[in-house]
Amino acid sequence: MTASRLVIRTVRYGGGWASLLAVTSLLQAGAATLLPAVLGRAVDGVLGGSATLTWPTVYAGLVAVAMTGDVLSELAIGASTAAATARLRHTFVRRVLGLGPAAGLPAGDMTSRAVTATADTAYAPSASILALTAVVPPIGGLVALILLDPWLALTFALGLPAIVALLRSFVRDTSAVVGRYLEVQGRIAARLVETLAGNRTIAATGTAERETDRILEPLTELAEHGHETWRIQAATAGRGTLAVPLLQVAVLAVAGFELAAGRLTAGGLLAATQYAGLGADIGPVIAQLGRLARARAGAARLTPILDRPVPSYGSAALSLGPGRLEFRSVSAASVLDGLDLLVPGGGSVAVVGRSGAGKSLLAALAGRLADPDAGQILLDGVPLASLGRGELRHAVGYAFARPALFGATIAEAIGGDAVAAARAACADPFIRRLPDGYRTPPSEAPLSGGELQRLGLARAFAHPGRVLVLDDATSSLDTVTEVQVGDVLTRDGRTRLIIAHRVGTAARADLVAWLDGGRVRACAPHHELWPDPDYREVFRE
Repeated sequence: MTASRLVIRTVRYGGGWASLLAVTSLLQAGAATLLPAVLGRAVDGVLGGSATLTWPTVYAGLVAVAMTGDVLSELAIGASTAAATARLRHTFVRRVLGLGPAAGLPAGDMTSRAVTATADTAYAPSASILALTAVVPPIGGLVALILLDPWLALTFALGLPAIVALLRSFVRDTSAVVGRYLEVQGRIAARLVETLAGNRTIAATGTAERETDRILEPLTELAEHGHETWRIQAATAGRGTLAVPLLQVAVLAVAGFELAAGRLTAGGLLAATQYAGLGADIGPVIAQLGRLARARAGAARLTPILDRPVPSYGSAALSLGPGRLEFRSVSAASVLDGLDLLVPGGGSVAVVGRSGAGKSLLAALAGRLADPDAGQILLDGVPLASLGRGELRHAVGYAFARPALFGATIAEAIGGDAVAAARAACADPFIRRLPDGYRTPPSEAPLSGGELQRLGLARAFAHPGRVLVLDDATSSLDTVTEVQVGDVLTRDGRTRLIIAHRVGTAARADLVAWLDGGRVRACAPHHELWPDPDYREVFRE
C-alpha cells in the first residue's frame, strides 16, 4: 500500500463528520460564489433607480449561510480528525502487536509513528474535502466571468497556468520536507527512549550532559527542515499574493473597456473584480494542500509497518504430549545455519555459546516469536506454523532477561496461582513488603533488576504450557537465589529450554546444547563437555 492509498483510505475514517464537513463547506463555497453576483445586482438596482430589498435580503441570507457553515465546518473538522486519528492509531498498534519482535524498529521511533504520524495522516479527511471545495469559488468565478463577458474569462484564464504550477510545486516540495522532518523526529524519540532505559547507569556515571547532546544532536537538522517548510509556504504565499492583484488589475482593465463600450454594467464591473480576486485567491487551497502534504508524509511513515504481513497461524491443535521440541535444519537471520536440535519432552536443555551465536534467536524460534528462513520447528510432532495462535501461546511460556509487566496489579501481571508461582520464583517475600502486596500496580512497585526478573519467572511458572523457555531469565539474580530457582526448575516436569551464561545453570540442566558457527557443535550433559577447553572458554566471556 502506498502513502497516497493510505491517505485515500483515511478519508473514509472521518465517518459522518466528514460528510457533514462536505455539506457545510459546499454551502460556504456556494455562498461565496454567489455573493459577488448578488452584490452586483443590488448595485445595478440602486444606480438604475429600481432598488428593492430583494437583492440586499438575498445577500444577507447568503452571509448567514456562510457564517453558519463556517461554525459547523470547524466542529466537523475537529471531530472528523479525531475519529480518523483514533482509527489509525488502533490499526497501527494492532499491526505492531501482531508483528511482535518482527516489527524491527526502535521503541521511540515506533512511538513517534503511533503518535505523530497518525495524527498528521488524520488530517486527510478534512484536508481532502476542504481542498476540493476550495476550488469551487475559483471555478465558479471563471463561470461567472464567462456569463458576464467572455473577454473577462479569457483574461482570467491566461493567468491560471502559473497558479496551477505554483500549487504543484508547493505540494511536491512540502511533502518531501515534511517527510524528512518526521524521520528526524523519530530518530530523536528513539534515542530518548533508549537512554531512559539506562537512566540509572547515566546517573551513576555522570554522563547526563553527554547523553543529552547525543539525543538532541539531530535537533539542528530538525530545525532546518522546519524552517524549510515555512520558507516553502512563505514563498508560495508571496507569489500567490503577487498573482492575485495582477490578475485582478488585468480583469479590471478589460472590464473597464467593456463598461465604456456599454457591454458591461457598473454592477457587473464590481462583480467581475470580485470574481477575479475569488478565482485567483489560492490561500485556502495552499492551506489545505499543505495539510494534505503533511498527511501524505505521515502516511509514508506508517505504510512500512502497515504493509508488513502479520504472521499467519494455522488451525491445528496439539494432542496430549510431553512437550518434545524439535528443530530440523533451521536457518534464520544469517546466524543459524541448518541447525538440528532435539529437546526431549519433560527434560531441560541449557543453550550456551559465545556472544552472537544465536542463543536468543533460538529461544525466539522455540515459541514462534520469530520464524525461520528455512527448516521446521515441531512441538510434539506438530509444526509450530500450523498451530493456532491461542494453542501455541497456551503451549509455550517465556521468561526474559528484562520482562515487561502487564496488568492492573502484581497478581494480575503474574497470572494463574500468583502466590504459588511467586514462591517458586523466590518473589513472595518482597511482594508482601510492597505497599499493597499483590494488589500493588506494577508501575508503582519500586523493583530492582533481580526482583523484576523474579516476577518474570513467576509469570512463567504460572503459565500452564508444556514448554518453558527462559531467555537469560536469571542473569540479574544473586547466586543463592539462582540456585533456589534452579532447584525449582529441575523439579518442574515441563520441557525447559534455558539460555544460559553461567556454569551453574548449565550444570543443572539435563543436557547442554553448545552453539557454534550457526549449528549445535555438541549436545551432551555438562560434565561430559567440561573437559573441552573450547567449551570452558564459552563461560569466560
